[in-house]
Amino acid sequence: MRELKHLFDNNRAWAREMREQDAGFFTKLLGQQSPNYLWIGCADSRVPANDIVGLLPGELFVHRNVANLVVHTDLNCLSVMQFAVDVLRVEHIIVCGHYGCSGVRAAMMKERHGLVDNWLRHIQDVRAAHDARLRRLRGDDQQHDRLCELNVLEQVANVCRTSIVEDAWARGQALTVHGWIYGIQDGLLRDLRFTASSRAAAASGYRRALKAL
Repeated sequence: MRELKHLFDNNRAWAREMREQDAGFFTKLLGQQSPNYLWIGCADSRVPANDIVGLLPGELFVHRNVANLVVHTDLNCLSVMQFAVDVLRVEHIIVCGHYGCSGVRAAMMKERHGLVDNWLRHIQDVRAAHDARLRRLRGDDQQHDRLCELNVLEQVANVCRTSIVEDAWARGQALTVHGWIYGIQDGLLRDLRFTASSRAAAASGYRRALKAL
């Protein structure tokens, strides 16, 4: 049996390094977590949420799935959102996609991979909704990048339409939803200019961000 000893070695080295940097680091983590941000991102192993934004464990609440989708029947994602908003009282929800997303490409090319095809059907719906916009671009790579961006905008809109976020806004809770995209090629985040702190701002923000693409 392979026991992945090298990962345990890496863990011990990491724990030692953290204690050397801050002797009380793990003691502080024992307290109640109080992150200010919920990150909804792609499960791609090249997109490590905490590292990208330079935050330590305990500072970022994270949900990840294939192609950073927010689907209204996904109880896993919705449960994470409700816990983050209602219990942890985060003030920001960040939906972050990334260029070069293999899930988006598979959906765009209509590749068959099995069960995940049903999940990626949501991206095919995004593509169909923006077909004319995508057809104006030359080449698969440009269309793929644009579909990655459009997918983020649609997922931000989905977040804003959840009962969780609508109820938070209705009771006056400070909560802002953001749409970002990450470039694996340079390690930089890009703001897609879809930021909403109210229902009205969500509707106008979506139209403004879409027009800017």
